[in-house]
Parts: sequence; C-alpha cells; structure tokens
Amino acid sequence: MTGQLIGAIILWLIVAIIAIAIIVYLVNWLYRRSSKEVSFVRTGLMGERVVINGGAFVLPIIHDITPVNMNVLQMSVARARDDAIITKDRMRVDIDADFYVRVSPTREAVALAAATLGRRTMEPERLHALLSGKFVSALRSVASEMNMLEMHEQRGAYLGRVKAAAAEALAQNGLELETVALTDLDQTDLQFFNPSNRFDAEGLTNLIGEIEDRRKLRNDIEQDSMIQIRTRNLEAEKQSLAIERESEEARLNQERDVEFRRAQQRSELAKERDFALVIDRAQTAYRSDSLDITEEVLKRLDKKLPSVKVNLPQG
Repeated sequence: MTGQLIGAIILWLIVAIIAIAIIVYLVNWLYRRSSKEVSFVRTGLMGERVVINGGAFVLPIIHDITPVNMNVLQMSVARARDDAIITKDRMRVDIDADFYVRVSPTREAVALAAATLGRRTMEPERLHALLSGKFVSALRSVASEMNMLEMHEQRGAYLGRVKAAAAEALAQNGLELETVALTDLDQTDLQFFNPSNRFDAEGLTNLIGEIEDRRKLRNDIEQDSMIQIRTRNLEAEKQSLAIERESEEARLNQERDVEFRRAQQRSELAKERDFALVIDRAQTAYRSDSLDITEEVLKRLDKKLPSVKVNLPQG
C-alpha cells in the first residue's frame, strides 16, 4: 500500500511538472511584451488595446497585433534640377533636407499610427515613400512665401516654418517631427530653367539681369582698380625720376664746385709762380745792373699781380 502511494505521488508530481511546463510555454507563447523600441496594438476579442512598456495576451485567431516602431526615423528629401523648389521671386532652388520623425509616445498616437500606417512604421523605406509628399509640400509652401536670398540668410526661420507645416500634416498619422535639418540649399543651374514656363521665364529674366549688373559692376571695379594701380605706378615713377634728377643735379653741382675750387687753386699757384719768377728776374737784373727797371715796368707788374707790392731797394 505504501509503495502504491509513493508511486501515485511521483506520478502526480510528474504530471504537475509537465502541466507547469506546458503552462509556462503557453504563457511565453501567448503573452506578448512591448519594448522601448516597439509598441503594439492588439485588436479582436475584448476590443482594441494599446500596449506601451507592458504586455498582453495574444490568442491566435482571436487576436491580431500591429507592431509600431517607436524609434526616430531619418527621412531625406532632395529636390533639384527639374524638380527644384520655386521661390517667391520665381527662382529655382536645389534643396536637400533631413526630417527626423517618430511616433508620439501616447496611446492615442500609437493607435492612430497603427490604424493609418499599419506595419509601415517597421519598414522605413515604405514609410518614407508614403510621407515624402507631405515633406515636399511643406518645403514648397514655405518657399513660395520667401525669396531665395531670404531662405539663404534666414535658414532658421525657413526651417521653423517648414517644421510647423510638416508637423501638422504628420500629426494626422500619430507622428511627431523632432527636427528638420537643411543640408544643402543652392540656386538651380540655368540650364534647368524652362523659358516656356511662366515662372521659369520670369525667374530667368531676373536672374540674367542681375548677373549682367553684377558683371558690369565687377568690370567697373576692376577697371577702377587698374587705373588706380597705374596712377600710383606713374606717381611713383615720377617721384623716382625727380629724386634721380635732384641727385644728378647735386652731383653735377658738387663737381662744378670742386672744379671751380681746383681752378682757383691752380690760378693762385700760377700767380705765385709768376710772381716768384718776376722777383727772381728782378733781383738778378738788379744785382747785375744789366736790366733797367723803370717805373713803367713796375706799374705793369703791379697790374698783373695786384695783390703783390714790389719795392726796389734805394740807391
């Protein structure tokens, strides 16, 4: 009797363990948990239930779930060339912008995203294809109220208005726009302006006129600059020639002064030699009494050498 009891207890324990294992397996299989990255919406028996940071039982056939991606998704939009954005002043502008989108972390937004987007939130490419039209519409609508120069100089204001316009459209799908980044903004090349299009024709006319005005202004500045440079070079050359001329004149004046002083010295030396020669001859004649020095000779000598007085000894 005791052996049968022990056998029954062991059998019940085995059955209990198997039952618990089956229950754990079923709970693990039927109970779905959400995460910080993925929430879900359960529909079917007992109505709709939005699960954020929690879990719920999902019974096959009876229930259906729609996963919702809670991560921030980057969606890039590029409009260029033939698809460029047209501004208020009828200019074509190439724009590259990045939109950072996510599902709002509220039950209402998650339910709306699941209802309007389905499983697209788990497939960024399909979601981008669905939402790109809203982004382009926001870019175009704001650009039509600003000219190209304003868009370039007031990028913050432009992006703020684009964000407000896009956020309003995204809210209809339970999405929120975290931020918008403008990665490129530039004028479209002239070859993509269509002269047959009224907007392009007006923008092309304004653009060509402005380019020609700028070209003329640049040419005037270059010509004025060239004239100023040549004028400065001419003035510098004149000053250099004047300095050379003054230097040459000073040199010539110095040479003339030196020559004049040399001539004076030579003249004085010649006078001294003539005087010494006359005196020598006079003394020689006086000693030899062979020469009669008259008053007339002395006068002539005195005229020739005015600075020298000749006095003959008496007797």
